[in-house]
Amino acid sequence: MRKHNTIIIGAGASGCMTAITTKNKDVAIIDSSHQVAKKLLVTGNGKCNLTNENTDSSKYNINIDSYLQRHTVKDTISLFDDLGLVTYADDMGRVYPLSNSAKSVVDILDRAVRKNAIVYTDTTVKNITKSPDGFVIETDNNTFSCSKLVLATGGNTMIDILSSLGLATTSLSPSLVAIRTNSTKNLNNIRLSNVKVTAICDNETMVDKGEVLFKDSGLSGIVSFNLSTLFARRHCFKGAISIDLVPNISIKDLENILEKRKELSLPINKYFVGMFQNQVADEILRQSKLNTNTLSTSLNKSQISTLAHTIKNLTFEVSGCYDNNQVYSGGVSLSTLTENLESRDIKDLYIIGELCDVDGECGGYNLQWAWTSGHIVGERL
Repeated sequence: MRKHNTIIIGAGASGCMTAITTKNKDVAIIDSSHQVAKKLLVTGNGKCNLTNENTDSSKYNINIDSYLQRHTVKDTISLFDDLGLVTYADDMGRVYPLSNSAKSVVDILDRAVRKNAIVYTDTTVKNITKSPDGFVIETDNNTFSCSKLVLATGGNTMIDILSSLGLATTSLSPSLVAIRTNSTKNLNNIRLSNVKVTAICDNETMVDKGEVLFKDSGLSGIVSFNLSTLFARRHCFKGAISIDLVPNISIKDLENILEKRKELSLPINKYFVGMFQNQVADEILRQSKLNTNTLSTSLNKSQISTLAHTIKNLTFEVSGCYDNNQVYSGGVSLSTLTENLESRDIKDLYIIGELCDVDGECGGYNLQWAWTSGHIVGERL
């Protein structure tokens, strides 16, 4: 049996931050991967969006201001600067390494973690039990014991182990994920920019603006990922997505534009040439339920109104989500943890990062929670 004062399970962002921050001299970190912070390599499209200058609780499912004030965005940037990572922020406040390579972040973290902790990679935790002196951790290739334990794994991992320890978790749902919808096969690979998108679930709505990418049976892109949080936090991917194709044009002005286009005397199926991509035009006509075998000159005011409404409300039924989620919504409720993220029921057990019931939008917010929660616990140990 290998003994350490403190063991951190999970060498992701939050686990690494804990290992870097703690002054404890006998710390080990265990991870099933062969590499520290491996998951970070694919974040931010390989650039690693470290944090966001616009971080506040409005970007999350719950109010975490009391935590964010204890380790701020500026603190995160300063810490990485001290470690040797040069960063910059884009016009959306998203902070990236100057190299635009996530590997730079991983290399920095790997070096810093190994200075402070013994690292056990390629080690999968099978079971955790509470002992009179702390905790016993059984893995696929060894057994460990420790006085203090930090759980810092991904959101859908260790649920059975948490349950065996007597820790309750809220339901988990994939979040920041592509949304499955009906009737998008003909729009596959079509990209819409500068659109306003509204998600509707259980009479609740969420709105975002930006770019949408159609898949053969759904919607992807940052806007879709952000809107997926509405469904994830309700644990129900049912409802609708409505797209305003021209958010900067009022419906009255749009009706005037469409009325004028009648003068082009085009077949209805060519009515939107020069205005929308062909596949999008076909979808507008399909949802408007207009007979395409007539000329635009035959459109009456009611039909013009219908077309305008459809353009401002191109709607798709939500039927689920893909399996490419970045995070999970749900986990260990902060109400069951102290202000230092220690379990109220099990002394010396700490829960951080994605295992907590904290999830944010795209843009570096989830990583900021990882840095914040990891730093809070690291200082506590």
